[in-house]
Amino acid sequence: MIRFENVSVTYDGAAEPAVQGVDFEVPEGELVLLVGPSGVGKSTVLGAVSGLVPHFTGGTLRGRVTVAGRDTRTHKPRELADVVGTVGQDPLSHFVTDTVEDELAYGMESLGLAPDVMRRRVEETLDLLGLADLRDRPIATLSGGQQQRVAIGSVLTPHPAVLVLDEPTSALDPPAAEEVLAVLQRLVHDLGTTVLLAEHRLERVVQYADQIALLSSPGAPPVLGAPAEVMAISPVYPPVVDLGRLAGWSPLPLTIRDARRQASDLRQQLKERLDGAPKGRGELRDQPQQTRTRHQSAPPELLGAPTHRRWFRRKRTTPTPQTPHAAEAHELTVTRDNIRALHHINLTITPGETVALMGRNGAGKSTLLNTLVGLIKPSTGSITTGGTVGLVPQEPRDLLYADTVAAECTTADADAAATPGTCRTLVSELLPGVADNTHPRDLSEGQRLTLALAVVLTARPPLLLLDEPTRGLDYAAKARLVTLLRDLAARGHAIVLATHDVELAAELADRVVLLAEGEVIADGPTADVVVSSPSFAPQVTKILAPQQWLTVAQVREALA
Repeated sequence: MIRFENVSVTYDGAAEPAVQGVDFEVPEGELVLLVGPSGVGKSTVLGAVSGLVPHFTGGTLRGRVTVAGRDTRTHKPRELADVVGTVGQDPLSHFVTDTVEDELAYGMESLGLAPDVMRRRVEETLDLLGLADLRDRPIATLSGGQQQRVAIGSVLTPHPAVLVLDEPTSALDPPAAEEVLAVLQRLVHDLGTTVLLAEHRLERVVQYADQIALLSSPGAPPVLGAPAEVMAISPVYPPVVDLGRLAGWSPLPLTIRDARRQASDLRQQLKERLDGAPKGRGELRDQPQQTRTRHQSAPPELLGAPTHRRWFRRKRTTPTPQTPHAAEAHELTVTRDNIRALHHINLTITPGETVALMGRNGAGKSTLLNTLVGLIKPSTGSITTGGTVGLVPQEPRDLLYADTVAAECTTADADAAATPGTCRTLVSELLPGVADNTHPRDLSEGQRLTLALAVVLTARPPLLLLDEPTRGLDYAAKARLVTLLRDLAARGHAIVLATHDVELAAELADRVVLLAEGEVIADGPTADVVVSSPSFAPQVTKILAPQQWLTVAQVREALA
């Protein structure tokens, strides 16, 4: 169905091809997962299937890409629209209408489908993706995860033969991600749909893949093979594979079920190590997370970049009422557009503490962050902070408005009254190899988010708020982010991150606050909250239960 024949893509002005030697086939009715570190060309490969590369992006495509027999170099994206459905990393750039139902119908209208067919498919998709309650909602009022589900639904309604998806679950809560992936699997198995999908959160998707195409480094030809075989050599892999490698399991497990079947000896080994642990490690028996170092978009009209950066300066000179805590929320309620986003929130955040806000899409996580930073005013209740507050929003373009990385960094240094070069140093730590003259729009979604983080961190705010900070990041980039945030927490900075990344919460958070319908339904130490949750528990916890381990790093340390 999809055929790459010795394909290379070189963008205008680039010294080297973004991808080269791409030569593989995606058979009809298979789901092929495209994996690899950030910046290796996964989005370029996907864009070549839909025709966006080179017709929209520019550059030179050599070789041949065919989809259902159509050469994408001679067929523009609109001439492939009846065959290929595409969802990119940024759902906002995908929308052409104002409401959920209109967006789901738009693609079918463009193809001239009959009204009765359109109506039926809209209803089916609303049910499949859990969007029925949102059908009349303006898209601009939805959370990032809800918008992503709408974007996916809008390409499902025309029933394309091929689906091309770039990070489709990056903004989805765990149950919603499972629902979307179950829909994709049903399309593949029951309707013969062909799916090519790129995703960094491999713990969510690897078990659904028929084959994996690995791009290990920029310009390197892909390696195509069975999932377990490719995961054995891949530089990026989910915790279940990491644990399997550590324990020497064969075959290498890809699912929790397969790993649990092999984990009995490891559980016993860990039990013996802990039972014989010297004094001082006893805490690990009940709360393994305690051995770690201590330590979530507002409307576009509010998040214009210059205004947002000036807000940080204003916070330093005219702070909100002071508190010995990093922040306090008392009986906080927020109602917007007749929708109660937050209800009677009571929350205290202390210096040096890392708090993960979790919950399903639309639970109020982003609203709480935007209220803490002052972008949204409480309807009732109060917010007090202990100093400057910095927010990294879900959409990095809300903070990035210069033409180059260097210009962004220079402006950030000036805004924060920081030593020149401070922001650039942070960028180098988090994004090795990114050139000064790179335009932010030429960065991947994860790279743009990391640049926005560096811009905010330049001011070293005592309270740092992060909205989906690992969206679009590969495992190596996430590890660098974790190291940086741990260092900030150790220096006394308070960190609050809204995230659907359960592995990040397990790795980093001292405490998890679980939201539902704008209310706090759980607030406690990470292990206490996530271990008991089938949706928000990390992979290691599920594999090694009833023992309360959260990360592979903890297991590795215990075995050492």
